[in-house]
Amino acid sequence: MNEMVKAIVQTRAQPPSRSRRQTAAEFKQLQRLAASVIMRPLNANWKTQRAWIDGQPTQKIAADFIKPNDRLSSLERIEIYNRQYWFRLIDCLYDDFPGLHAVMGQTRFSKFLRAYLAAYPSRSFTLRNLGSHLAQMLRDQPQWGGLRVEMAQDMAAFEWAQVIAFDSESRPPLGVDDFLGADPSKLRLGVQPYITLLNLGYPLDEFSIALKQRIARSTTSNSADEKRYERPASRVRFPKPQRVFVAVHRLNNSIYYKRLEESAFLLLLSLQNGDPLAKACAASASASDGGAIDAGRLQQWFKQWATMGWFCRHARRT
Repeated sequence: MNEMVKAIVQTRAQPPSRSRRQTAAEFKQLQRLAASVIMRPLNANWKTQRAWIDGQPTQKIAADFIKPNDRLSSLERIEIYNRQYWFRLIDCLYDDFPGLHAVMGQTRFSKFLRAYLAAYPSRSFTLRNLGSHLAQMLRDQPQWGGLRVEMAQDMAAFEWAQVIAFDSESRPPLGVDDFLGADPSKLRLGVQPYITLLNLGYPLDEFSIALKQRIARSTTSNSADEKRYERPASRVRFPKPQRVFVAVHRLNNSIYYKRLEESAFLLLLSLQNGDPLAKACAASASASDGGAIDAGRLQQWFKQWATMGWFCRHARRT
C-alpha cells in the first residue's frame, strides 16, 4: 500500500512556487487522500466511482494530486491502482475460501465479497486476516447464503479455521508426563492456539478434500487462468446434513482435519475455554451413554493428543 501511495505522490504536479516546501502534515494529508481513492469500493462495472463521497466528480479529486499524461487522464491513472487494489483483495478471498465459493456459486459469491469488503475493509498490515469476519457476516445477514445458508456458514468457519491452523502461534507442547499425578480439580491444560474445534452440520472435511482434488486437476489444464472464477464444485456433490465434530490443526507444517467423538470434542472445548481437567471430563461425560467415560478411552485420547503436540501450558487470562 505504501509503495502505491509513494508512486502516486511522486507524479503529482509540482507547486508553482518553490519558496515554500511541503510540510509533513500536508504530506500525510496527501497520502490519506490518495489511499482513500485507491481503497474506495469499485462501482458495479468494476471501475472507479465517478462521484466522490461529497458529490464532486472523482476526476476533480484525482487531478489534485496526480497529473494526466498523453494517454490517460488523472482519473484513469488512479483507476489502475484502485482496480488492482480491489482485485487483489478479491483474489485473496477466492484463494482462501474455495469451498464457500463452491457452496454459494459464482454470482452470489462475487456479490457477497464486494458487500463484505465494504462492510469489513482491510485494516491489517497482512492480507491473512482479510476473511476473518466472513462467517460472522453470514450469521448476521443469512440472506447471502441462499438455499444453502447453514452450509455456507459452516464452510466459512471451516475455511477460516484452516487459515488459523496454517500460521497461528505454536506454544511449547506438553507431554503426558507433564501432567501425570496432578490434581484434576486444579489442573488446567492449554490447547494450542492454531487448533479450532468445530461443531458442523455437514461433513465439510470430506467435501473440502474432494473439492481440492477437483481444483488441483482443473489447474493442470492450459485454460486454468480462464477458469479462475468458475464454480469449482461443478463435479463435486454437496454433502447431506450430518453432525460432525472436527479439529482443524497442523502437524509438521501441514493442515489436517481430525474427526472427534462428541465427548472428546466437548472435553477439548472445555479445556480450550480454561476449565480444570475434572470439569472438562464432566462436560465430556454428559455426552456419553451412562454419563461416564471409560478410563481407557480417556487415556487413549490424551496419549494421541499429546503425541500430536496439542497441549500447552494454560495461559492465564488477564
